[in-house]
Amino acid sequence: MTIQHINTQIQPQKDKLLNHSLYTQIKSIDDLHCFLESHVYAVWDFMSLLKALQQKLTCTTTPWFATQNTETRYLINEIVLAEESDLTLDGKRQSHFEMYLDAMKSCGANTQPMEAFLEAVVETKNVFIAIKHSDLHPKIKAFLDFTFRIIEEGQSHKIAAAFTFGREDLIPNMFTEILKNFKINFPETDLSQLIYYFERHIELDADEHGPMAMQMISELCGDDVQKWRDVEETSILALEKRMGLWDAIEEHIQAEISSAI
Repeated sequence: MTIQHINTQIQPQKDKLLNHSLYTQIKSIDDLHCFLESHVYAVWDFMSLLKALQQKLTCTTTPWFATQNTETRYLINEIVLAEESDLTLDGKRQSHFEMYLDAMKSCGANTQPMEAFLEAVVETKNVFIAIKHSDLHPKIKAFLDFTFRIIEEGQSHKIAAAFTFGREDLIPNMFTEILKNFKINFPETDLSQLIYYFERHIELDADEHGPMAMQMISELCGDDVQKWRDVEETSILALEKRMGLWDAIEEHIQAEISSAI
């Protein structure tokens, strides 16, 4: 199998995501808030996928030893650097998650539920319990649960599949669709921090991280047919969970509209 084969197999799911009706539903500032307040969980759990790969594919313990694949080691460390310590719009260093929270606050979205969820993760010391006991939409819970089940399973090629095909490869086109809506529906709202976040991800993932992540998949799977099958199955599941996340956000927006009438 090859990357091309995987891309062919998952194209139907990618097409569904890129044509999801959610993109046309974000018409008011309240709609935007609904979107941000749910999407932030995907911004957060992405970091755990990345850090799981860093733990698997680089040396994060002492004493230090060189890991086997130098190219994959470079890829992961490069992405971690950008995701954990990128330049903000005003030239400071922040993780992309922190940038997102600040962008939410700047346009009036509520970050308190996300912050309360993180406190629950810390207090319970168990992310699965925190997810289960949260007030999140069932499909958002399923999205998060899938991420951490893949991480807990501990197989590098499966984590890389969720990371690459569920996130890095998908984000440029998906975020481009979201940005189109921002610029059409909010011409007088200052969304500079939010637009910067999305544009930064499009730039990094399309030009650098996406292609490098594809290379990582190839190196992790090699000639192992079963690993390639696992990658295909995990990628399809990751895209289906993202579809569920989009469905949940759309339901939230429609519920808000109905309650306002």
